[in-house]
Amino acid sequence: MMISTRGRYALRVLADIAEHTDKKYVPMKEVAQRQGISLKYLERILPVLTQHGYIEGVQGKGGGYRLIKEPKECRLGDILRLTEGDLAPVACLGKDAEPCERAAQCRTYPVWVEFYQLVNEYFDGKTLADLIHTEK
Repeated sequence: MMISTRGRYALRVLADIAEHTDKKYVPMKEVAQRQGISLKYLERILPVLTQHGYIEGVQGKGGGYRLIKEPKECRLGDILRLTEGDLAPVACLGKDAEPCERAAQCRTYPVWVEFYQLVNEYFDGKTLADLIHTEK
């Protein structure tokens, strides 16, 4: 399993906004510069985060983005599933996968199920607050 740049950047952007917001709007140009991410790429991620209630944006002077939710309410698992689609390690566990006809006989299936559960539990147990309160 590999988390794509889309998922990793979404977490970095949200953590950056959370650190710099102070209830005002953070210009995306500043976030892009601090994070070393192209503004063009961020413009593809931001609509998803806006549509799902993580951030809101304002255009014009003094505009930018700010978190709508508290950092402690933003589970990393939810954000990653939103940007990645799923965290399933194998196709047969994907959210849109048909039930596997071999699951009952498959020797590896239980391992993948357990791994999938561990990954989800781990990321669901972490929030943006954990990211921004971590010592560097």
